[in-house]
Amino acid sequence: CWEDYATLERAISEHEVDTVFHLGAQAIVATALRSPLATFEANIRGTYNLLEACRVHAKLVQRVVVASSDKAYGEVATLPYTEDMPLLGRHPYDVSKSCADLLAQACYQTYGTPVVVARCGNIFGGGDLNWSRVVPGTIRSLYYGQRPLIRSDGLYTRDYLYVMDAVDAYLSMAEAIDRPGVAGEAFNFGPERPRTVLEIVDALRKLMGREDLEPIILNAAEAEIRDQYLCSEKARRVLGWRPKYDLEAGLKLTVEWYDRFFREGPIR
Repeated sequence: CWEDYATLERAISEHEVDTVFHLGAQAIVATALRSPLATFEANIRGTYNLLEACRVHAKLVQRVVVASSDKAYGEVATLPYTEDMPLLGRHPYDVSKSCADLLAQACYQTYGTPVVVARCGNIFGGGDLNWSRVVPGTIRSLYYGQRPLIRSDGLYTRDYLYVMDAVDAYLSMAEAIDRPGVAGEAFNFGPERPRTVLEIVDALRKLMGREDLEPIILNAAEAEIRDQYLCSEKARRVLGWRPKYDLEAGLKLTVEWYDRFFREGPIR
């Protein structure tokens, strides 16, 4: 529905919305590679429609949190990413996030829309049924006694952020938007400890007691940034944000969620 301006504008008006969390997106890199137009429609049109609805109802909307991504930065020679780096997305998904990020900043600079942007690393946790992602896909394979698939060579590095730490990041931004140095800004959120895909898969194999199931490395990833990780110093300094869950704790809670899901729900 975020691609339809009239629906968004009506929802904000009728429900007298004062706080908007823009989380709607086409969020799968491989899908963006296959279907760039649909991704641009969802991620770019969806963003400018929502921002315009917020601008029109400026008397109602007091704060807007836009979920961007570390992928908005694109591939750079020097890591970690910091917020003052240019947004250099090159592949369809990355470009869609760069554009959404820039649209949010344009609305603040031009119209004073009270918007703030979150650039998170890879978010994982219960409820994610996109099985192409490494955490849910690996858990499902191991649960059913199958060897997990790794699309890349297994050595791509990422920040992995537990979903409750991401929620805390979004709430921290919304609550602080009236403070100096928050509205119109972007903030990085990550654990500042990048992991390879193989490290994530091995941690899950150990946690689930399935170290006998060696991963199958396909080495077939396309349009993927090889190394990505973030500096979160600005979020610590301005927002007082720090992750509360380390990787092991987050993965343990995630495995518990999927265990309940597979036991209690239909097989997917």
